[in-house]
Amino acid sequence: MELEMNWDGNPSIILDIKTRLGVSLPVQVKDIGFTGVFRLIFKPLVAEFPCFGAVCCSLRQKKKMDFKLKVVGGDISAIPGLDDAIQETIQNAVEDSITWPVRKVVPILPGDYSDLELKPVGILEVKLVQAKDLTNKDLIGKSDPFAKLYIRPLPDKTKTTKIINNDLNPIWNEHFEFVVEDATTQHLVVKIYDDEGIQAAELLGCAQVKLNELEPGKVKDLWLKLVKDLEVQRDNKNRGQVHLELLYRPFGMENGLGNSFASSFSMTSLEKVLKNGANSMEITGNVNEVTKKRREVIVRGVLSITVISAEDLPVVDLMGKADPFVTLTMKKSEMRNKTRVVNNNLNPVWNQTFDFVVEDGLHDMLIVEVWDHDTFGKDYMGRCILTLTRVILEGEYKDCFQLDEAKSGRLNLHLKWSPQHIYRDS
Repeated sequence: MELEMNWDGNPSIILDIKTRLGVSLPVQVKDIGFTGVFRLIFKPLVAEFPCFGAVCCSLRQKKKMDFKLKVVGGDISAIPGLDDAIQETIQNAVEDSITWPVRKVVPILPGDYSDLELKPVGILEVKLVQAKDLTNKDLIGKSDPFAKLYIRPLPDKTKTTKIINNDLNPIWNEHFEFVVEDATTQHLVVKIYDDEGIQAAELLGCAQVKLNELEPGKVKDLWLKLVKDLEVQRDNKNRGQVHLELLYRPFGMENGLGNSFASSFSMTSLEKVLKNGANSMEITGNVNEVTKKRREVIVRGVLSITVISAEDLPVVDLMGKADPFVTLTMKKSEMRNKTRVVNNNLNPVWNQTFDFVVEDGLHDMLIVEVWDHDTFGKDYMGRCILTLTRVILEGEYKDCFQLDEAKSGRLNLHLKWSPQHIYRDS
């Protein structure tokens, strides 16, 4: 049963807020108002009155939540960003405690209703690759972006990346794992902030992915447009994009859906290099506790890159041409190579091949940059950033890549992977 409910109350709740400055503030929360659609599940059905053993209560859809904040003996607006930070923290804590799939189980008849409790059903692996064209919030220099990711917005369930200083096109290439409790209704949220030191970080943009759009056992590579608000979609301003690779692995996939790590299973990305038993999860007697038994997989191999050609490069020289060359850098190992210079050409052909020994293919990435050679230096023309996910899966491929941070230009590359797997207990 689903029904809309309104609740208004006037409790006096005093919170003890600890700030980054080490100052403790008593903050009063009052005049709480709430409107939403609540879900009631009567289960299990039984023969004796009232014909069900328990009731599960959950908020199916939040419509509105209001409350007032006041610093006891002071003004909350005196500290910049504090009001917004406390508002968000309270909203997240309240909503997460009652929003589906979280539910309160109320026993009506004696019995064991542990099967109705919230329990993990799988793991979501997330690789946050990069973002581009972020909004600049700083008057001097550029924003210092970092990202927060969560499925449930609680501090102990939220993952935070490192801060990339003075960069509107940050590269993180960081990997995270999240416990999934309901893949049909939950979603992954990504919020990118500008670090402001001791002040509250400023939101640059956010995006979300519904987990039901992911095919279990398949890696999905996608770019998401950043928006100002996930609930109010009225923002047409360009706030940039964020690049993710996602893999959802339900518990029991190895048994119920076939072994996702076996060679007979059609795999993409990370599964290609994980052998049977390299990754496994099991749920213990406590359904809310997940025990991981895993082995760390080190993917070592040789990456061969052929820089074939470029097309429609932007004009850099005064004479309407450019003298382009390409640099190739492995981000983790910082190994670097470069092509020869092709003079006076916006559609250069190189056909040069370079080999890189890669020690950890799952966590490394290739940065390909195009430069214009000058007598007194070089001018940047654009770049493309590639994880090794696709080449590890396919073995080799050839593709045309659009140059980022450039008005025009495409780069034709051929990549080939020669693997060597290493397993290490962790």
